[in-house]
Formats: sequence, C-alpha cells, structure tokens
Amino acid sequence: MSLVLYVILALIILIPLYVIYLYNRLVRSRNMVEEGWSGIDVQLKRRADLIPNLVETVKGYAVHEKNVLEEVTQARVAAGAAQSVEGTQKAADMMTAALGRLFAVAEAYPELKADANFRELQGQLAETEDMIQKARRYYNGAVRALNTQVEQFPSNLVAQQFRFARADYFEIEDPAHRALPQVDFTS
Repeated sequence: MSLVLYVILALIILIPLYVIYLYNRLVRSRNMVEEGWSGIDVQLKRRADLIPNLVETVKGYAVHEKNVLEEVTQARVAAGAAQSVEGTQKAADMMTAALGRLFAVAEAYPELKADANFRELQGQLAETEDMIQKARRYYNGAVRALNTQVEQFPSNLVAQQFRFARADYFEIEDPAHRALPQVDFTS
C-alpha cells in the first residue's frame, strides 16, 4: 500500500473521531449552562419564598406602606411567572428594586429593625443574594464557554450541523439596579 492510501485511511478514521470529540464538548458545555441556570432558578425561588414572611413582618409595623408591600408582592409573582432568561432577568431586577424600597421603608420603623424575626429574614435574604450572585457567575462562565465553542472554528461547523445555539447571559439590564441598596440596620 502506498503512503497516500495510509494518509486517506487515517483521515477517514480521525475526522469522525474529531467531530465526535467536538460534539461531546459542545454537549458538555450546554449541560453546564443548563446546570448553571438551574442554580440561578433555585436561588431565585429561595428568595421568592422568603418574601411573604418578610412582607408579613413589615406589614405589622408599616401599616401605611401598602404600595411598597404590594410592589414587592407583584415582583414576587412576576419572578414566578418568568419563562426565559430575559424574563427572569427583568423579574430579578424588579425584585431587587422592590426589596430596596422595602428595606428603605423599614428604616423608618426602629422597632421593626429591632425585631428578631425581621433581622433573621434580612440575614437570610442577604445570604440568598450572595448565592444568586455566585450562581449567576457560574452560569455566565458556562455560557461564555458554550458561546466560544459555538463560534470558534472548527467547533462552529459541528455546532451548526447539530443546531447548537448561543446562550444568553444573565445580566442586570437596568443600571440603577446594578447598585445594591445600602441599608444599615445597626442603628
């Protein structure tokens, strides 16, 4: 057999193996994106589950703040109804803004700030916000890896063939919501 025949046979064997390798790498990346999204979803659900307790605690003290309490409740409903990354982003932004206003209202009630239940809920909410941020970073890292593979040659050829698509980043869209509200419960 000639050298050309060996080269052709090697290519016939190696090219499909390389395509399989690229395909499996894309599948692994897509699964990491899905896992990352699941982490964000779990933390957002945890935050939404804390909201009714927080609202009820504040409601007992802040009887005149009905609009703020309704806004927090509406944000919670929107968060539960979101179906896409973009919708969830908007709902999360809305929830962050509503919670900021809720904590601003709490500042006006010293006895509320001293309430042990309120302080515990506020601590759990702060912990949940930290976990949301970590989940968001993991998810966005997984999205970056997948998007790079979907766009980079030669894996983009395999991605196009098997209909792998870019994923959306989970970002805060409203610049006003990028800044966390500064609330001091120590006074």
